[in-house]
Amino acid sequence: MSQRTRREANRRGQGAETLAGLLLRVKGYRILARSYRVPAGEIDIIAGRGNVISFIEVKARNSLSDALDAVSPTQRRRIARAAEHYLSQHPDMLGRDIRFDVIAVLPGKWPKHVIDAWQT
Repeated sequence: MSQRTRREANRRGQGAETLAGLLLRVKGYRILARSYRVPAGEIDIIAGRGNVISFIEVKARNSLSDALDAVSPTQRRRIARAAEHYLSQHPDMLGRDIRFDVIAVLPGKWPKHVIDAWQT
């Protein structure tokens, strides 16, 4: 992948994460972290609502099925490890319900929030 293509993909991804954050706020979520990175993995958005903390992967794709397919088992494990790290650093979050969601950002459509997209 060329440097220019990589920059364009990064810009598209950041725009998708911004839209996803807006969707979550409209739905009553509080954004706790964005682009949470640790050696074990990365989480695009961490959000809370009520007793639920959601670890959210954002995918900008042409269809919902493409977005869901883009979250591979390996990526899910890395997200789960990063979530474990986040929780270890935020003991006040322990005891809350944990969920892994996907937000698909599709061309010309409002983002689609897939709640509890996978189990760990």
